[in-house]
Amino acid sequence: MKCPFCGYTESKVIDSRPAEEGSTIRRRRECLACQKRFTTYEIIERLPLVVIKRDGSRQSFDKVKLINGMVRACEKRPVSLAQLETICDDIEQELQSGLEREINTVTIGEMVMARLKNVDEVAYVRFASVYRSFKDINTFMDELSKLLQDKN
Repeated sequence: MKCPFCGYTESKVIDSRPAEEGSTIRRRRECLACQKRFTTYEIIERLPLVVIKRDGSRQSFDKVKLINGMVRACEKRPVSLAQLETICDDIEQELQSGLEREINTVTIGEMVMARLKNVDEVAYVRFASVYRSFKDINTFMDELSKLLQDKN
C-alpha cells in the first residue's frame, strides 16, 4: 500500500477490524519509511448486475426500486421495513453469487413472490397482482386458489 505522505510502497498493518456491518475491513497502517499512520478500507468488489425488462431494455439493478415495490405491496400490513430490507439483501446476495450478470425481471419477481409468500400472504397476492398483470377477477381467484392449495 502506497503511503499518502511520502509515497513509499511498504507499510505494516497495525490494526484490522470489520466496518459497515462486516462488509468492509478497516486497516490502520504505518509507513515503514516515514512512520506516519494512515487508514485504508478493503471492500468486496461487486460486479454490476443488469436487469432485462419485459420490453427488452436493460438497466442496472436498483435495490431501492425493489424495496419500493415490496413496500407498496405491504402497505397497511404488519410487515416491517427491516423484513423487506432483509428480503432485498437476500435477493441481491443470491443474484451476486450467481454466474449471470444479466437477470430478467421474471426471475427477480419470482424471487420476491417466493419470499413474500412466507412473510405475508396478502402482500404476496398484492405483489403478484401487479407483477403478473392480473386482467380480471378470475385470474385473481386462480392465484388465491393456488395459495390455498399450497397451504393445505
